[in-house]
Amino acid sequence: MTIQLADILSDLHEDHRNMTVMLDLLAREIEHVREGEKPDYELIHDIMRYMTVYSDAVHHPKEDVLYGAMKKERPELAAGLEQVEPEHEEIARLGETLRNDIEAVASGAAVTRDRLVADATDYVQRLREHMAWEEDDLFRRADALVQDEGELFVDISHLDLLDPVFGPEREHSFANLLENIKDLSRS
Repeated sequence: MTIQLADILSDLHEDHRNMTVMLDLLAREIEHVREGEKPDYELIHDIMRYMTVYSDAVHHPKEDVLYGAMKKERPELAAGLEQVEPEHEEIARLGETLRNDIEAVASGAAVTRDRLVADATDYVQRLREHMAWEEDDLFRRADALVQDEGELFVDISHLDLLDPVFGPEREHSFANLLENIKDLSRS
């Protein structure tokens, strides 16, 4: 399956807006942990399941396709962006660490509050920095490619593009997460 590069770029901007909502929810719950209050561990688990399943398995590979198209079509636009893929790998590792922390808590294993807060803070901060850089640099360059080249199609047949939370078909297993997103938008 092929798609216009402009459509991928639009999807990626939307993904970042959605991921920001997730990070806001996660930061709110981690603040409860920091303050010694009981957070909604089910919500944290759902956030991290979404972030490690959708963001790491779908969103970042879409960005890698975008970067690959830039390298192929306009190498000068891709110059200096070699950190895209290693940063995605780093974020995936940080996310997996946090998800493992949450799953350990759920199974009754001892995870210190300091460790949980530190791992969550590292993940949220790193992902926010990465998304800001992408919006300011990578996506700006990709937009220049789209403007210069017009209709440029890329192969995405290897990607699963369904977003289980923000997509048209929402997974029932994310019901708690969806309710919290609605509550956040009402605040």
